[in-house]
Amino acid sequence: MEKTEKQKMLAGELYWAYDPELAAENKRARRLLRTYNATTEEEQDMRSQVLNELFGKVGPKVEIVPPFHCDYGSNIYAGNNLYINYGCVILDCNIVEIGENFLCGPYVQIYTASHPIDPEIRLSGRELAAPIKIGNNVWIGGGAVVCPGVTIGDNTTIGAGSVVVKDIPANVVAVGNPCRIIKYLN
Repeated sequence: MEKTEKQKMLAGELYWAYDPELAAENKRARRLLRTYNATTEEEQDMRSQVLNELFGKVGPKVEIVPPFHCDYGSNIYAGNNLYINYGCVILDCNIVEIGENFLCGPYVQIYTASHPIDPEIRLSGRELAAPIKIGNNVWIGGGAVVCPGVTIGDNTTIGAGSVVVKDIPANVVAVGNPCRIIKYLN
């Protein structure tokens, strides 16, 4: 049996992003995001309702400051006590797991999506995606970029403006482009 484009996407294989099923899921997310981003701070119940519908899973204590953007939402699985500041973008073409007690500075970008490096394949319109896992008690500073396939361990701080292109272990402070460990905790 042949895989659907969504199954290929979530398996990290080349997939066609304009597949009707994926296009419909993206349209659903854009509709929910339009509603979410139009809410005010007085509409916390509405915000919670939209996030519960948008995300694959989200803990009960969550604050995402609009504007917020994602591709599907349904591939984001977030734990309790989530705080995401202004302008976050999560391209969730694959699974994004976010642990408990997550702090996210403004304009952080979390990208599971990528394109083939071979120009011939890239021009075919097929895309790739790799999952991202962010542990518990992680703080990602403003303007940081988390690239496809990366894991960030528990209790880790990623400095503002960093570009995370490879796994970062637990209990460290890491900064820079490319992001590298500058301090071990404990």
